[in-house]
Amino acid sequence: MELQIARQIIDVLAQGIHPITGEAMPEDSPYNAPPVIRALHAVSRALEGVGTRPSAPAEEPSPARRAQPPNAGKAWHPQEDAALETAFDAGIPIKQVAQELGRTAYAVEQRLIKLGKIAPPAGGGRYGARPAPVN
Repeated sequence: MELQIARQIIDVLAQGIHPITGEAMPEDSPYNAPPVIRALHAVSRALEGVGTRPSAPAEEPSPARRAQPPNAGKAWHPQEDAALETAFDAGIPIKQVAQELGRTAYAVEQRLIKLGKIAPPAGGGRYGARPAPVN
């Protein structure tokens, strides 16, 4: 397996998402435990630049990568769920809600799916339907 693909899988797991199905991991999943999330992020950072050509200088992480929201990777609390539901019902844009909760927009979308406020993407996975496998 290529290290870049392995790192993508680790990054998805660190977000509490099943890397194959794209579904949010259950609350009691070990992948939602804060020490495991921190460990996955540490491994992902350690893999940055690994596998690049030795003569090429390591790339600087993008500013977006360095500046994660303050609550990224943390467990959701009932108060946050209530605030999320209230904001969603009021029609506040997901990006704005994410910023106010200190979460990524993707995390907010996944939480809304878990709370039954929005439907998961058709066909499963992070982006919806996947191409049919070729036999």
